[in-house]
Amino acid sequence: MGLRIKRQSDTRIVHACTHNVAAIPNGVTVCSAELVPGTILKEGSVIGKGADGLYHVIKTASVYEAAEATATEIKVAKGSQFKAGDIVMAKKGGTAVTVSSINRDELTYDTITLSAALGALEEGAVLTQAREAGNAGAYAVTPQAMTGDHYDVESLNNHLVSAVTIGQFKESVIPPCPAELLAELKGIILI
Repeated sequence: MGLRIKRQSDTRIVHACTHNVAAIPNGVTVCSAELVPGTILKEGSVIGKGADGLYHVIKTASVYEAAEATATEIKVAKGSQFKAGDIVMAKKGGTAVTVSSINRDELTYDTITLSAALGALEEGAVLTQAREAGNAGAYAVTPQAMTGDHYDVESLNNHLVSAVTIGQFKESVIPPCPAELLAELKGIILI
């Protein structure tokens, strides 16, 4: 085995978790296959345990520009973990559709192309990952905790992360979290 040198720059990270009162002991393993390699899994991402024993991120994205009821191309803020093939919904219990493709070429937003329209979306609305397409959208997994730190997403490498179950987070720093998703995390408070 030879010497391996990795060149990278450090960046300043603003932490979201101000008080970690309780966390799952020894952390949890988050499945990286569903995440976008080369990005950052942000602190305050909502996670839940899947049937495979791994934890999965409930992906979210903030709508960058209002969309009409018939729109299938939605502009969202940069930084989401959505990939083609994911299922999204505008609210829990609403219509859920498949992500056909994502264009990440723009500097200020990404464009998500959907298999069907979700209805009118206001700027700032939050798209959330759903379990399956249909008219009774449910979260991809049951929300259980928020990640307690930032992690670089590497392909083919599941990530051991801290999972905060009771704590306080800065809302301006975490990924978008709709009120109904936050309500499922009884021990998490946003400031």
